Amino acid sequence: MAAIENIEAYIAEEFQWFHRHPELSYEEVETTKRIRASLERAGIRILDLPLKTGLVAEIGAGETIVAMRSDIDALPIEEQTDLPYRSEHAGRMHACGHDFHIAAVLGAALLLKQREEELAGRVRIFFQPAEEAPGGAKVLIEAGALQDVTAIFGLHASPLLEVGTVGISAGAVMAAVDRFVFRFRGKGTHAAHPEAGVDPIPLAAAFVQSVQTVVARNLNPFSAGLVSVTHIEAGNTWNVIPEEALVEGTTRSMNAQERAHIRARVCALADQLAAAYGSKVETDWYEGPPATVNDDFWAVYAEEKAKERNLNVVPAPKSLGGEDFAFYQEKVPGMFVLVGTGLSPALHNPNFRVDLNALAPTAHYLAELVCGAFKKVKER
Repeated sequence: MAAIENIEAYIAEEFQWFHRHPELSYEEVETTKRIRASLERAGIRILDLPLKTGLVAEIGAGETIVAMRSDIDALPIEEQTDLPYRSEHAGRMHACGHDFHIAAVLGAALLLKQREEELAGRVRIFFQPAEEAPGGAKVLIEAGALQDVTAIFGLHASPLLEVGTVGISAGAVMAAVDRFVFRFRGKGTHAAHPEAGVDPIPLAAAFVQSVQTVVARNLNPFSAGLVSVTHIEAGNTWNVIPEEALVEGTTRSMNAQERAHIRARVCALADQLAAAYGSKVETDWYEGPPATVNDDFWAVYAEEKAKERNLNVVPAPKSLGGEDFAFYQEKVPGMFVLVGTGLSPALHNPNFRVDLNALAPTAHYLAELVCGAFKKVKER
């Protein structure tokens, strides 16, 4: 580690490099090379896994394995900030804080390498591609990255929290994400002779109106869920009733039971309305990540460690956004911490930014969190 004397200054420089050079999901080639170079320079071993982008490293020895994850991909957004290190790639930006995640987790890894002899097991560090796709977590799981892991920790930058504040809550903090596409099949005809066809447009309109009752009248009012129609397409001229109307959107939910119930009700409405209108419907349903559900035990521990670091702890701001860290939590107990990076425009906004002052405290907190987890594993 003598080659990297000032870890805090080093990761600040790395953060700015990652911000200037954003790469989209599954295209994080240069990002991966940069991370690998830092780890190799520090003498941190990198696991030989079949990954095209992203990598997994380990520090320490022993049977017990605790994991820590950073995502590494950017978004197809044109940056509008005036930062001196703004994106150099047109139409691409780290607008979700993954550059911050990389630098903070890299800093934690360098700090843990300095204390390698103290570790009562192995720290496995994920630099995961394609969280935004989403699906990069599945790629790492299929490659064997999660094998023998006892617990996993992740983080996300939060523009809702001040620097020095972390959001920690047990239970569901982010939503399960599903996408639907319904193609209502009618019978095309001239607009002057609607009786000769089956118009899918009134059917699509009826569906859009009716589907809003799924959450309002099928979930407990204290539950969190939604159905959003975001794309409607039908016809291509003014005087022809089209053959088809497409309706696309997303559902969000906070537990598996409500997720299944929302899907069943949405699909039933589409089927039954199609029948009522004398039409047919073709359904495509795409399951995204499940809800991000924090383990009770590790949530208590994460709060204890945060207070030891003199961080302000608040309940995590819950969101119906999705996060593929949840795929790991389906396999092993996990804890997803929201880290205050200063008040800013929202995630996925072209003006989103993080306060660099949050970087060093986050790296130290993550290192302490993982280092102390080996002792806590024995208490479960």
